Amino acid sequence: MNEFIEASVLGVIQGLTEFLPVSSSGHLEIGKFLLGDEAVGEESLLMTVVLHFATALSTVVIFRNEVIEIIRGLFQFKWNEQTAFSLKIILSMIPAAFVGIVFDDQIEALFSKNMLLVGVMLLVTGALLLLADRAKRTDKSVGFLDAIIVGISQAIAILPGISRSGATISTCVLLGIDRSKAARFSFLMVVPLIFGKIAKDLLDGEFALTGDQALPLLIGFVAAFVTGLFACTWMIHLVKAAELKWFSWYCFAVAALAILVGVGVFPS
Repeated sequence: MNEFIEASVLGVIQGLTEFLPVSSSGHLEIGKFLLGDEAVGEESLLMTVVLHFATALSTVVIFRNEVIEIIRGLFQFKWNEQTAFSLKIILSMIPAAFVGIVFDDQIEALFSKNMLLVGVMLLVTGALLLLADRAKRTDKSVGFLDAIIVGISQAIAILPGISRSGATISTCVLLGIDRSKAARFSFLMVVPLIFGKIAKDLLDGEFALTGDQALPLLIGFVAAFVTGLFACTWMIHLVKAAELKWFSWYCFAVAALAILVGVGVFPS
């Protein structure tokens, strides 16, 4: 398939699945598999990182007022609600940042169209969503301990197939946190991590961008950004309405297909 069409398809997949609780990384790996993308390791991860950067920017646009509040909280140097929220965001980042730094090479190796791993992790995502959808008491705000626990969920969601938004929102809801606050916290907590990842890779010279890669990456970026704006807004409404179970069944269905491919029932 033409590499520009490929990039567009992967961008739309990322834009939709970053916010919908069905695992953007898992769907990107499935998309690469179905499109016959031969890129593995560093090159494959570069596209994944760029697409995540696009959806992080769409998150900033949707939650621009909250982002401004977080920045103000960090530089006010006095204790108030904005400062407390900013510190909770920082706490939530620590587990994923630790895993990303310490296990960077191992994580890169996971992004090589491993359908069996993706399928099993999608089963985990589906189970989490089912549990969260049945949660009854969801009326509290995010506490400091909650931020750490949700941060651990985000770290685990680095695995392709575990939805980051699904894992973090489900964990929030299971902890009794208000659904709209859960969605807000989930979407905001990943933004600094993605920006930090991009900055680290650029400073380390991890990604040597060639002229042939630039246009497909740009096309994928734009597709992911525009689609992400729509999906983020939609997901906020879905979480408030407690409609996560439908995504759970979807994850189970896709997981079954990925596992069948992974064990060789269907030819690759």
